[in-house]
Amino acid sequence: MKISPLPPLNSLVAFESAARHLSFTLAADELHVTQGAISRQVRSLESYLGKPLFERANRSVQLTATGQRYAHAVRQSLSDIAVVTDDVRSWQGMHQLSVATTSAMASLWLLPKIASFQRQHDDIELRIVAIEQIRDLAKVEFDVALFYCNTPPAGMYATTLFYEEVFPVCSPGYLEKYGPFSGPDALFDCTLLSLEDADQDWMSWNRWFTQVEVEPRAPRRRLNINSYSMLVQAAMMDQGLALGWSQLVDDYLEKGDLVRPVETLLRTEARFCLLERSIASSNRRGVRDFRAWLLNTIPKEVGDLGLVSHQ
Repeated sequence: MKISPLPPLNSLVAFESAARHLSFTLAADELHVTQGAISRQVRSLESYLGKPLFERANRSVQLTATGQRYAHAVRQSLSDIAVVTDDVRSWQGMHQLSVATTSAMASLWLLPKIASFQRQHDDIELRIVAIEQIRDLAKVEFDVALFYCNTPPAGMYATTLFYEEVFPVCSPGYLEKYGPFSGPDALFDCTLLSLEDADQDWMSWNRWFTQVEVEPRAPRRRLNINSYSMLVQAAMMDQGLALGWSQLVDDYLEKGDLVRPVETLLRTEARFCLLERSIASSNRRGVRDFRAWLLNTIPKEVGDLGLVSHQ
């Protein structure tokens, strides 16, 4: 049902302030408008009501009997709205949590695990924001971020989740058709699925071969894909060999959707990190609960956890 009649709502704020101060000048200062604007809003309200709310004499104003009654009702109503508004805003601040991460980490790692967090914290509303480059974090609003990086961005507090372990993966069907492989140097005879326009932190095939002490050379065929999630899907669809990151592809390995065609594994000092803007925001309950859940989710054997501040 429509609530009516209602006066011009902007005029109520001006009237309440002027009635409380008994001064149009002080009301104007409080609301950061001109005295003329307060006067116009009050006159608009009086015109709507058909009765004067103030008695104007020289440079002072006094409330009429109608003005006193109306001021009490308006003040009470605005106070009730302010209390509820503060409750709603506080609830959102405490119970909404924005997590920024790449689409790959969201789809391959976070989303399969997030149901357990929601079961434990059903009062926290999660918002997942997908951005592909860590340098774009400054462009989005977030409470925490999950990113792969060698060096955390300036001003971020970084908690190590796990260190980088990279190895080739493919589908069982691809291995059956083209394998077995004697070692990493035999992989050049295959189609290498490559992450196109990858952030410089992410491992490329050339870097991987170099760091496992195999001289890089042109593969038989290369398929470039600009999404790591799509690249993993292509590997599962018998399209070629991909570089797999432990934790990101572990579920597929356990289910048998992917296999490791060679045992060669590269461990580096790069890390997947939980990034937070400041200690102040880290003290929010939602952030604390998410951090505690996240660290409890990581198998203890993946490595030591550490907090690093980069100012």
